[in-house]
Amino acid sequence: MNIEQYMHSVGRQARAASRAIARADSNAKNQALRAIATAIRRDAGVLLAANADDLAAAGAAGLEAALLDRLTLSAKGLAAMAEGVEQVAALDDPVGEISGLKFRPSGIQVGRMRVPLGVVGIIYEARPNVTADAAALCLKSGNAAILRGGSEAICSNRAIAALVHEGLASAGLPATAVQVVETIDRAAVGHLISMREHVDVIVPRGGK
Repeated sequence: MNIEQYMHSVGRQARAASRAIARADSNAKNQALRAIATAIRRDAGVLLAANADDLAAAGAAGLEAALLDRLTLSAKGLAAMAEGVEQVAALDDPVGEISGLKFRPSGIQVGRMRVPLGVVGIIYEARPNVTADAAALCLKSGNAAILRGGSEAICSNRAIAALVHEGLASAGLPATAVQVVETIDRAAVGHLISMREHVDVIVPRGGK
């Protein structure tokens, strides 16, 4: 795989999808979020199996206990994940919210309006639950997302992303609005943070 070409392809798809997500109404976004939550509950067994693959590989690689704990998904954790996505769906839509209206001496009224950022790149540690959380928050706020989780969680993240794509498609939204970086090559991070033509904001999350 040519990592640079792959990442720019991801970026182009995210940029195109961001336009549709920015225009999506609250009903479509909430429909997608509720569908994602339903899919997480329905496919809990699939997610646990994918997570077991990650845990087996991480254990064989000698990952320390604290990191294994972060990596681990459970039935209870998946139930909380689904509930968290539903809680995001229940929030007021921030897009288009106007605040701070005031009149200037000239008589012109000015204020602040919340608008989507565009494409958000998020880099985070091997916590699969963050994949669902980040996807839900970006979707609700009208942004496309490129998610690069810790390499130890690649199987879990791919499985969660598949359910996110299903939920987006069920609401008539582009699946490429949320993409998990499919390679564990660290060079992908360098490309992600430098693709200014495709990515508007980078959010690094967590650490040791």
